[in-house]
Amino acid sequence: MTRSAAPPSPSSGPAVDLEGVTFGYGRGAPDVLDIPRFTVGPGERVFLKGASGSGKSTLLGLIAGILDARAGSVRVLGEDLSALSAARRDRFRAERIGVIFQMFNLLPWLPAGANIVLPGRFSPARRGDGMAALEADGRRLLARLGLDPEAVWSRPARALSVGQQQRVAAARALIGRPGLILADEPTSALDADSRDAFIALLMEECAASGAALIFVSHDGALARQFDRAEDLAALNRVPPGEAAA
Repeated sequence: MTRSAAPPSPSSGPAVDLEGVTFGYGRGAPDVLDIPRFTVGPGERVFLKGASGSGKSTLLGLIAGILDARAGSVRVLGEDLSALSAARRDRFRAERIGVIFQMFNLLPWLPAGANIVLPGRFSPARRGDGMAALEADGRRLLARLGLDPEAVWSRPARALSVGQQQRVAAARALIGRPGLILADEPTSALDADSRDAFIALLMEECAASGAALIFVSHDGALARQFDRAEDLAALNRVPPGEAAA
């Protein structure tokens, strides 16, 4: 089956490099994250563990360029996000990062297939050989995730079960072979068999494209499947209970 072309190769430096990063919600509010240093190497697959409310989703938001750090440097795939405008960060994310959001963030009125190929609508790099090739790859990903493409491709996202929506969101993140995958509790709505199949696919796709992966979960039993495991409580100088997810 035709595969879409890969986006431009990331730099030879770290895929993610955070130094002296702090973040808080609102002016004058206390910091919820204070990360002296956090790096992820090119192609490295990192498991990030943290309890609910520890700031895991906030950290991913900083790396994705959705949130602005109060201080410090956030470099992703060789790009200094603090030097980019909000619009340029949005474009960079569309072109280079695949995000599996905890709440899925699908457009409910769009069919599942249209949600999956949406990154290709905004990014020539993710579109690769064209929309037809991208759609073919989207159907391949759905099948690998245990869904029948013919059954769900044209169904509105709002008509899918929670587990189906989560897999559609995963396919959207993987489409077009981005250089970095950020996965926020991506298996929370899956049964054990579907979870294992999803993690296997995620590892295969990252290996095939050379993408780095940050996989966030509270389930420490999954950590052994990754190159490295980190505990956010050890990375964050803000005491537990004062961070926000």
